[in-house]
Amino acid sequence: MPKLTIDGKEIEVEAGTNLIEAARRLGIEVPHYCYHPGLTIAGQCRLCMVDIEKAPRPTIACNTQAADGMVVHTQTDRVKETRRSMMEFHLINHPLDCPVCDQAGECWLQIYYMKYGLYDPRMTDEKVHKPKAVPLGPHVMLDAERCILCSRCVRFCDEITGTGELGIFNRGDYSEIGLFPGQDLENNYSGNVVDICPVGALTDRDFRFQVRVWYLDTTKSICPGCARGCNIDVHVNRTRPHHAHGRRVARLKPRFNDAVNAWWICDIGRYGFHRVDDPTRVTTPQRRDGGQTSDTGWDEAVAAVADALGRHAPDEIGILASPDQSNEDLFALKRLCEQRGIRNVAFRVPLAAPAADDDFLLRADRHPNTRGAELIGLDGDAAAILAAARAGRIKVLCVFEHDLFAAGWPADDTRQALQRVETLVWSGANANATSALARYVLPLAAWVERDGTFTSFLGRVQRFRAAVEPLGEARAGWDVIGRVLTAAGMPVAGSRAEHWFRELAKSVAAFAGLTYQAIGDSGAMVAGAPPTTAPTPPGRRADAKVTA
Repeated sequence: MPKLTIDGKEIEVEAGTNLIEAARRLGIEVPHYCYHPGLTIAGQCRLCMVDIEKAPRPTIACNTQAADGMVVHTQTDRVKETRRSMMEFHLINHPLDCPVCDQAGECWLQIYYMKYGLYDPRMTDEKVHKPKAVPLGPHVMLDAERCILCSRCVRFCDEITGTGELGIFNRGDYSEIGLFPGQDLENNYSGNVVDICPVGALTDRDFRFQVRVWYLDTTKSICPGCARGCNIDVHVNRTRPHHAHGRRVARLKPRFNDAVNAWWICDIGRYGFHRVDDPTRVTTPQRRDGGQTSDTGWDEAVAAVADALGRHAPDEIGILASPDQSNEDLFALKRLCEQRGIRNVAFRVPLAAPAADDDFLLRADRHPNTRGAELIGLDGDAAAILAAARAGRIKVLCVFEHDLFAAGWPADDTRQALQRVETLVWSGANANATSALARYVLPLAAWVERDGTFTSFLGRVQRFRAAVEPLGEARAGWDVIGRVLTAAGMPVAGSRAEHWFRELAKSVAAFAGLTYQAIGDSGAMVAGAPPTTAPTPPGRRADAKVTA
């Protein structure tokens, strides 16, 4: 392993490490635009120049590998002057759009100009004008005047998705990013080009002009869009309710985890958050009598549910859990089933139209916690439970999250089963056709409103955290089930998600030894599951496609 010195600090790195990454490990920033650790090296922005002793001129750090005995300087007068010159070059034709640019506040042209530019501009000619506000696809907008031709987006489509929609066209000052004829940027991962664009050239059509980034708070979380469990950051707007049409969740961004998703997320997960602030949200407990629905209090609703569970024999009770629930929710539900002796419990409800997967991150299983539900032991026969309800053998049916009318069962059979039971209890975040028939509706907090863990299909347990407060009177699933246990005179694990996870780790062998601290920000594997790595991008495999 080569040992080198950067700005007077020694470091030993793996062979093949470039100087940008070696400096990063020492906390030294080498400014750059075209370089991205997940893409091949282009070496065209020329901003990452450093001085290397015994070298006659500055060298680009992105394409220079660390060598034993190398002495690198990132702050010499020659390096600083080179950076200023490159910044001036990049800004020659750049428009003064900062006040109206969506990238303002997280634009690396702004940031690096203030750090390394501050030159006296010499440009007196008319700037070259290029197309503005050009839709490239359903999610991405191009402003060609703001583009600095770093080629990150082109390399992403070539090397990661392998779909190759983008290219650089024309020559010299007139070069610009664009689509190849007959193509649109609509692959499953198109939103990632906005993430990696260092300037305001590519913006997100969903986020565009919604809220300024300096008003956003960030919370580490897990994408609930499928069984992969991609790591994400949730960006929320707590202080400006008049922005973004009142939406609290403004956008989702990928969070690097080399064991799961690396730097990327799919568009289905990225844009799947809108139901969090949807008008269909259930915010108060409700009771339905004689076709009329009215709000009720938690105490009354919980007491009624606990009474219904207590009045009937265990084999007259059915529970349909959901793989959208957290491990903590599902374990609380298992505790309830064990305390009451309930065996009619399941979580797999088939979809009428099965989802498609691809050869990269997106899974056909659109639930984040199917593996967790399996390991906790709730894998019964949902169809048999519905059949028993139709036959009148199930008197109390508790449904979590599901809309059974969207399942792959005949609607008439589903309606007959739900109308036949004496007490239908539905718990979830967003109202649906099933909740409309429920005797009691118990509002659950959305995934961004609570703490918990999901278990990916590969067995990685990962934490998600509350980014905003629950809407109205919504509660976490483990809290609601805990209230029912308390009302029935049964013990509960505690008043926090972490308390329930501790009990889970004590009771279910697959989770033995795991704690929130051990899981951390990157996750931990269940017992017996091998370590994971992020899958190889399709653009680096000849046999894969990501267009769905």
